[in-house]
Amino acid sequence: MTPIPRPALILGLAGLLPFLWGAATQLSPDLADHSIRLLGPRFTGPYIGLFYGSVILSFMSGVLWGFATRAKGRQAAIAYTLSVIPALWAFFMTGGGPTSAATNLITGFLGLLMIDWQFWRWNLAPHWWMPLRSALTAVVVLSLAIAIL
Repeated sequence: MTPIPRPALILGLAGLLPFLWGAATQLSPDLADHSIRLLGPRFTGPYIGLFYGSVILSFMSGVLWGFATRAKGRQAAIAYTLSVIPALWAFFMTGGGPTSAATNLITGFLGLLMIDWQFWRWNLAPHWWMPLRSALTAVVVLSLAIAIL
């Protein structure tokens, strides 16, 4: 197995910070108060994780689209179709309040992981893709789950 390239690992881990901050400010009222004063309510509690989660699902559609360019024929058509699902999911499924949005984002990220696996299985994604995506998805799902609890 090829190791995860250092820049991809560092940037992937850095991309978890908004999710972790949102979870931390939900678990700590003092941190939430400080965050509201310093950053505002949009960057506190479930709101940062929910908004950022929608952005990341859309971003991942773009990543998958890039992988789809490596496919040919019928596989390309399927890959391009799969690549747009995360962005459409984020667009249509994140309204209705924090609990509903978090539940739907968790579903979206788990679905994205299945699409990631398919692209990886088709050798469209790098060999190191699934270890990175699995770890990042686990943290995202756990962070978003705090908004449900």
